[in-house]
Amino acid sequence: MGGPAATQGRVTEMSEAFTLTEDQQLFRREWRRLFEEKFTERAAEIDRTGEFPWDNLKVLAEAGLTGINVPEAYGGAGADSITHCILVEEVARVCASTSLIPAVNKLATLPLLFAGTEEQKQRFLPPIADGSAMASYCLTEPGSGSDAAAMRSRAVRDGDDYVLNGTKRFITGGGVSKLYIYYAVTDPDAGSKGISTFLLEDSMPGFEIGKHEDKLGIRGSPTTEVICNDVRVPAANRLGDENQGFPLALRALDHSRVTIGAQALGIAQGAFDFALAYTREREQFGQPIADFQGIQFMLADLAMQLEAARALVYQAAAKADRDDPDLTFAAAAAKCFASDTAMRVTTDAVQLLGGYGYIRDFPLERMMRDAKICQIYEGTNQILRVVMARQLQK
Repeated sequence: MGGPAATQGRVTEMSEAFTLTEDQQLFRREWRRLFEEKFTERAAEIDRTGEFPWDNLKVLAEAGLTGINVPEAYGGAGADSITHCILVEEVARVCASTSLIPAVNKLATLPLLFAGTEEQKQRFLPPIADGSAMASYCLTEPGSGSDAAAMRSRAVRDGDDYVLNGTKRFITGGGVSKLYIYYAVTDPDAGSKGISTFLLEDSMPGFEIGKHEDKLGIRGSPTTEVICNDVRVPAANRLGDENQGFPLALRALDHSRVTIGAQALGIAQGAFDFALAYTREREQFGQPIADFQGIQFMLADLAMQLEAARALVYQAAAKADRDDPDLTFAAAAAKCFASDTAMRVTTDAVQLLGGYGYIRDFPLERMMRDAKICQIYEGTNQILRVVMARQLQK
């Protein structure tokens, strides 16, 4: 049965005609072939075993794609946000778990790019750019998810060091990453204005990886607790000024939410491509089911939703590159709409396959499970609606 490779994504090509540069269109076409060849068959096994895809990381590293957002001065490609979104979208189209490698590397490197010293950038960015190390973003805690400022992780100054204690939860890449962007309270009386950011290395004494979560989807991307027990962190590893960590965290999320929108878009596009190919080949009552008007209406609605989501994602990515003042709204809207779209597209794609969509011999049930997390992480879609509403009042 035809899969993502059976169609060249006619919906995608409509967008490219007026949105993307020639280089960006070429970037998509060239890497799509590699990802289909290397990642499509592996995706089901990665989902089944729940193991991190080291082989896929190697493919991305050899192609120079693990940290393409990193500036050329530090070994990266210095890619713009739209190009990075295309990368994440195309990987997610065939394997959502693998798409989190470049996606989370970007989230974790953004604070470093925004506030890092030259020494910090020279030390930590090149290994991410060349794929020899990964990075994770440590904000969420057991008691503070949407209310991130209520974190309890504590960093106490002790001479030239800080001593960190606390537990982070739902950390993507835990146990695989070498670098952890860790937020902790340095002034307990100052609320969100008393949080600082630290560069933690997995080799630091007292740094531990806790529980590995057994998840519904993106099962090949590890999600763990990160535990600090009297971790002594040099003051030189503080990122930015003391007590300025929370604005830095929010700024990074504004830029990174666009990437999650791209991931959701890729999952949805992969599901749509597979379902479209299936409806052309599957016959009932003596004709392909794509000839039935009810099926055609479903496909048209899904294609329309995909086009709207893609426009929002690419527009938000362009705003991120310009650091536009309305990026907070645009990023929240793109992530929210694209992830809601991915959930609808994957659910309807399963429906289009009927019973076959429900079994693991076909990829759509996996894609539906993978899509769900996009509505939850980097800001639940309910919280993002609050974010957008507040932006409208300003």
